[in-house]
Amino acid sequence: MMIVVQGLEKSFGKFKVLQGLTFSVQATEKVVLLGINGAGKTTLMKILATLSRPSRGEIRINGHLLEKKAQQARQSIGMVSHASLLYGDLSARENLEFYAKLYDVQAREERIDERLQQFDLFERQYDLVRTFSRGMLQRLALARATLHGPELLLLDEPFSGLDVKSAARLLEMLDQLHEQGTTIFMTTHDLDLARNAAPRILLLKRGKIALDGQSNVLSKHELTALLTS
Repeated sequence: MMIVVQGLEKSFGKFKVLQGLTFSVQATEKVVLLGINGAGKTTLMKILATLSRPSRGEIRINGHLLEKKAQQARQSIGMVSHASLLYGDLSARENLEFYAKLYDVQAREERIDERLQQFDLFERQYDLVRTFSRGMLQRLALARATLHGPELLLLDEPFSGLDVKSAARLLEMLDQLHEQGTTIFMTTHDLDLARNAAPRILLLKRGKIALDGQSNVLSKHELTALLTS
């Protein structure tokens, strides 16, 4: 299993954001976590990415128990969150060079060329990132997050702020990564995207898993009813 979560809880003071989550994600699986804003999606993603600690529960990433082997787990993880973690006054290539050194990527220049090509940014590699559109920023963030060849890609609302064309393009690129063997776990609050983005949906509601099912057998009406009830 790539992700194993057992009895996960997260509290801020007396407020429980996550309440006894238990689920698993197989290696090379593609899963979308659906939930309205405030359901606890970002909190869960930060915990999976080792950026926050749970109040209770056990989590394993690629076989590594986060409580004891967080550093080893991080080597398997790439993450794209609300913040792109890109430097606007650097070019696309300079950003990737910085992160390639940070990740201690081997054959850096070749790897950077590969990622720029894969995410359709090669012709803009020397342009400052602050001149990029939202869609280009997301593609560069994907390039950054996959430089070190992670086996697990975590994406928190990756389609936020994208127009329909850019969202479709990003979805195609995620499909390519998945076909190459990357496990993908992403969040969204968009029902249509959730049904199209992955074959499996986990529905997070009030800090609990309210549904774990296949997207091709769940209607938009059923998901809407579950989200709003």
